[in-house]
Amino acid sequence: MKATIWHNPRCSKSRQALAILEETPGIDVEIVEYLKTPPSRAELAAVYARGGISPRDAYRKGEEEAKALNLAEADDNAILDAMAAHPILIERPVVVTDKGVRIGRPPEAIREVL
Repeated sequence: MKATIWHNPRCSKSRQALAILEETPGIDVEIVEYLKTPPSRAELAAVYARGGISPRDAYRKGEEEAKALNLAEADDNAILDAMAAHPILIERPVVVTDKGVRIGRPPEAIREVL
């Protein structure tokens, strides 16, 4: 099975999720460092829709950009626009497999799609 992880190597939760993927037999891991290669707005929308994840639940609320853009009051479209423009706002890690999509918070949550 192929698993794609939107990964930030500086994030401990992302590193833990990657370790779970690498330790799971039969998983072919594709690592996307989303800060270097950000997903498009369309890709963000499609991945979250496939996972049944609201953009409101998928952005990093504590980031300065989130506060500056007043995302707490924004709708899903504005949040997706902001995440596409400022990938630091993407909650990490995101794991995508044929079985679904999960945000690895906690990292063990990704097991649901393995």
